[in-house]
Formats: sequence, C-alpha cells, structure tokens
Amino acid sequence: MFNDLFKRFFPTPKFLSLPSFGLDISDESIKYIELVKTKDCIRVNRYGEKKIPVGIIESGKIKDQKKMEEILVELREEEGLKTVRVSLPEEQVYLFNLKLGKLGLENVREGIELSLEEYIPISAEDAIFDYELLSEDEQSLKLQVAAIPKNVINEYLSVFKNSKIVASSFELEAQAIVRSIIKKDDPETYMIVDFGKTRTGIFIVSNGVVIFTSTLDMGGVMLSNMIEKDLNISFDEAEKKKKEFGLKRNASNTEIFSVILNGVSILRDEIVKHFLYWHTHKDEEGKDRPPIKKVILCGGNSNLIGLAEYFSVSVKTSVELADVWINIMKTDKNIPEMSFDQSLTFASALGLALRDFEHD
Repeated sequence: MFNDLFKRFFPTPKFLSLPSFGLDISDESIKYIELVKTKDCIRVNRYGEKKIPVGIIESGKIKDQKKMEEILVELREEEGLKTVRVSLPEEQVYLFNLKLGKLGLENVREGIELSLEEYIPISAEDAIFDYELLSEDEQSLKLQVAAIPKNVINEYLSVFKNSKIVASSFELEAQAIVRSIIKKDDPETYMIVDFGKTRTGIFIVSNGVVIFTSTLDMGGVMLSNMIEKDLNISFDEAEKKKKEFGLKRNASNTEIFSVILNGVSILRDEIVKHFLYWHTHKDEEGKDRPPIKKVILCGGNSNLIGLAEYFSVSVKTSVELADVWINIMKTDKNIPEMSFDQSLTFASALGLALRDFEHD
C-alpha cells in the first residue's frame, strides 16, 4: 500500500541490514515471523501466533481498538517488535484493473481518483489507494488499483502508533502470499486457495501480480462444527477426526467422509466457478486470458487428506500444496524452523517479511 521507493534505489548496505518482521492479522490471531539474512541464505529467526479474542476484529475491521492495542503491546514486549510489515484484510480491499488514456493525462493518481467511484462503492475522498503499472503503449496505461476505506486503514495506523510499533508498510494479504509461494519472476498464471480457519481466499495471479481476489466465509472450523454436530462429539474430538481421516474413504469412516465431503463441496463449487469464468470470459481489453497452469493450496486447513486430489478432479488441472520456502531457502540444504503443516499457515507472514529482501 505504501511504496518504499527510496529503499529500492538506495538499499541499506548488507552489513547494516536489520531483521525483517511480517505480521499477518486475521479475526482470530496474529501470526508473526522474523527473517534474517545470513551469509548463505535467508532464514527464520523466530515465529509464533498470538490469539485474538472473539469480537476484537470482525471481517478485517477493528471493533475494539483498546483491546487490539493491548494485544500489540504484549506482543511488542514479548518479542521486542519495533518495525513490522502488516497484511490488510481481503474483505476490506477493492482490487481492479483500470485503463487510462495518456492523452491529456498529467498525473496518474489524479486520473485514478476521477475513475475510482466507477469501480468501488465508496467515494474517492473516503478511500486510500495505490496502483501498479501492468503495461503501457503509446495511447494508454493499464494499471492495477488497490483501494481501501480511509476509516479502515486509519484504525490500523492508530493501533500501531498507540502500541509504539512502526508499521513500515501495509499490503494486500494475497500479494504477500504470492511473494512467498510463487517463484520470483515466474510469468505463469495460477489460482491460489488460502484455506484458513474461518474463511478462504481465492486469488488468481499472473506474471507475479494478483489479478483477482474473492473471500468465502467458510474454513476448517466449519468442517469441524459439522462433524461435531453430526456425530454428537466434542469440537476437539471432531478436529482430531477431521485431521485423521479427511477425504480418505473406508468402511470405518463413511460418516465422517460424507460430512467433510458436503462441506468442502461448497469450496469446490466456488473454485470451479472462478476457474471456468477465468477461462471463458475475455479480459477488459477483449483478449483471451492466459490459462491457469495449476491451483496452489495454502492455509492451515489446506493439508486435509485427499483435498488436493478432490479439487484436481473437479477443475481437471494440477492441484498442489504450496512451498512457502521457494524464494527463501533450499530445503534440501537448509532445514526450515517449522514443520511443513505449520509453514502452510505462515505463507502471508513470510511473504510480508520477505519484502525487505526483494531488491537485494
């Protein structure tokens, strides 16, 4: 959301470079991770998760600023946080492509501002936006614009300021995930499914740029609640059975398989809908869209047994679990500080922290 151009062109000398902290904030928790650069690679120095009680953040909006500040102060004191990069909630960010004619255009930001209300349901004066140049020719510019309501970003700025933590940047969660799980300079097109606890993000990325985002109010907790209710067992037991059996069908778990299948079919339908729309509708310029090469799963519930295979059959393309270390370390030479299952939940936090090393 805030471009640090100075740092890009005048980078900090390597012997002075500081550790980089990424903070991924959701309605339920803050995931944090610190990356440091060693002689041979970038490595994880520390990481963790701090729970956020229900009601403090709802759908990405801070509802109780005082309580949120208290949580951040605790985190600052426990981990010594000073400067962090922070993710913005997908639910509150509007993302769209815009074509601006160059004729008579003196200022790109003013041109975007004049067009803003055609694309988002809030006034230009109530929004903060940033943009990325996708392409240009002699007549026009093709831009990707991300906009967020001022009151939302002001809430985040306020809680960090009052917590005495410097937020050096705010960034779309989807773009942070892309930086973590898509190899740098990869020009291909992918669909990313971030299957979390209470919500799922579906993103399409092409040439390293997030083109489309959608958020679905369902996640792993919904599946566990369905098992709990159907089998009349405790939530903890339902969680255990979900992880143990997943979509693995045999004579002993027919009922669990059926319940989980009913739940993930909702997500499957959304994935298929967006996948088909992408391939059957032309872009804003009337051109065919590049085909989605594969679907990549991340998030804490993406490793559900049989899930990747189930989605693969539905979309008839390759579906695989993300490698969050692809731009950080070679796992055959360096053993990551966390398990593979854990790493899937830290894709966004890792991508945020990795931004400090982008232009080395």
